[in-house]
Amino acid sequence: MQFRITEADNGSTVRAFLAAHADFSSKMLKFLKYRNDGILVDGRRVTVRHVLRAGETLAISVADRVDQPALEAVELPLPVLYEDDDVAVPDKPPFMPTHPSHDHYRDTVANALAYRYRSLGIPFVFRPVNRLDRDTSGVLLIARNKPAAGRLTAAMQNGLIRKTYLAVLEGDALPDEGFIDRPLRRSAESIIIRQTCRPDDAGAEPAYTRYRILARGNGCSLAEAQPLTGRTHQLRVHFASLGHPVAGDSLYGIPNGRAPRQMLHARSVVFPHPTTGETVAVTAPIPADMSALLSGLFPLFNPDSEPERSQT
Repeated sequence: MQFRITEADNGSTVRAFLAAHADFSSKMLKFLKYRNDGILVDGRRVTVRHVLRAGETLAISVADRVDQPALEAVELPLPVLYEDDDVAVPDKPPFMPTHPSHDHYRDTVANALAYRYRSLGIPFVFRPVNRLDRDTSGVLLIARNKPAAGRLTAAMQNGLIRKTYLAVLEGDALPDEGFIDRPLRRSAESIIIRQTCRPDDAGAEPAYTRYRILARGNGCSLAEAQPLTGRTHQLRVHFASLGHPVAGDSLYGIPNGRAPRQMLHARSVVFPHPTTGETVAVTAPIPADMSALLSGLFPLFNPDSEPERSQT
């Protein structure tokens, strides 16, 4: 990460400059302090008290130095849709877990990215900003260093990251557009299963989803959905609570011979870049199994012709 100092910042300390232009926390500055190349000005190591002059080049080293312990690098097919020094956005295929867990230590997005970067000689630590269920496909937002992780997490918490999903739903009786306001909490019998509840129920977490119906046919609907909160299984539980579960969802719906998995696809993500602040939009193609189902259920519908609705 490099900055060319202009007349506007002449006389600023490194600390003041980074606070204004990079929003570094005191914890992050302390992290940089103990790196030999953490803060360099024209190639010389300096402290945050250094006074900057116009024309100097300030270089900040935030890249990981060592690999994440116990994360095995495994060669797996994983397209990457967007990538720079701060962010990676892979297109997760269905049936691939996001991160290692019991019985899934070598077949995850984390394993695949570890292989990708270690093959290039780049140390890798897995820092997912969001996660997808094993059977859900589509875009994942991954931070590639500590500052990026902190800023993207803050952006997520402040509602500045917009995620849009496509979901094939059982039934075709939902209104054309809707806003779902149904709090969620975990079932007392499970650490995974969620259920809707009243706002005054103990442990209830607010959960909001906006959706619109793009197509109907053969007793099913195709919905574009934007979760405005990030609860576990939110879309799956919300649509099931309306009597229109995601097709193929064996946990919250019913098995469907037409759907080999839950037909939920993270179609796009829009986020502020953690370094430049510029808006980045990334869209994932619809995977083959979902595309085939859409063609059978809604033969006259072309999802790529539908503009994504803005979120307000």
